Amino acid sequence: MHQVRYFLAVARVLNFTRAAEECHVAQPSLTRAIKQLEAELGGDLFRRERNLTHLTDLGQRMQPMLQQCYDSAMSAKSLAQSIKSGEVAPLAIGLSLAVDITLIIALVTELVRSLPGLELRFARGTGAEIAELLKKGEVEVALAGSLGESWDRLEAWQLFTEPYRFVAGSEHSLAAKPALTFADLAKERIVSRSHCEHLAEITAFLVDNGLRTDSHKVCSEADAGALLRPNIGVGVMPLSSARALGLKILDVDGFSVSRTVSVHAVAGRQRSMAATTFIKMSRAADWSKFELPQPDGIPQVA
Repeated sequence: MHQVRYFLAVARVLNFTRAAEECHVAQPSLTRAIKQLEAELGGDLFRRERNLTHLTDLGQRMQPMLQQCYDSAMSAKSLAQSIKSGEVAPLAIGLSLAVDITLIIALVTELVRSLPGLELRFARGTGAEIAELLKKGEVEVALAGSLGESWDRLEAWQLFTEPYRFVAGSEHSLAAKPALTFADLAKERIVSRSHCEHLAEITAFLVDNGLRTDSHKVCSEADAGALLRPNIGVGVMPLSSARALGLKILDVDGFSVSRTVSVHAVAGRQRSMAATTFIKMSRAADWSKFELPQPDGIPQVA
């Protein structure tokens, strides 16, 4: 990069002596560095003619490329210094497809206030995909249920355990009933969340109780809500997702499936201040509203 810097200085002032003064280096050192650069590039970059020094054709072609190279290197150095000083604090967070982002909006809002240089990046995936992102270092922390992974370096701090509930659109014919039996659900087509961590357990429950398994299949919480709101079937999802989507929670006696949501990270790997703070804030947050449904059974948007 010194060779490139010296070349750009000479290209700008077209004088080796003045360029050396600008770069705070002895002229012989500057001249030697440019000769080394010319040797690497395979040709002269300047025609040295006393007061008429000017760029060769090769020099003219190399100048914009080397300028871009130098600018990129300076930007990289500046970014590295900013990260080291805390002026820029990147944080990559993995979110399970089955976790609604509204769960952590309050946390990241407070984190942004605490770290003005925070740069957030989110990645989505199944539990297994989130585990891989953590392993590869593509995310520092993750919020998910079960990752389906037994790697001993994966750490998990449990935040809350919440029930799965049958849900429907607010105008669905079953929404007005205070309590439902399996017979009430027998003719309903289920909107199945293919990204659900407990899909096998829920499917087994449907089969055991004579409910339909010819379901509509979606792969995101948003898509599930889009089908359920206009009453295209009923769904089964975690309480937090149902509330975030504004769906009606159905009271079905005898249904008992739950999941535990945790914040995950890799043990023994150095963490950024932003990641450490996020973990601490997650563990200190009050998650109790997701543990049990509201007494009147009416969902609330989180």
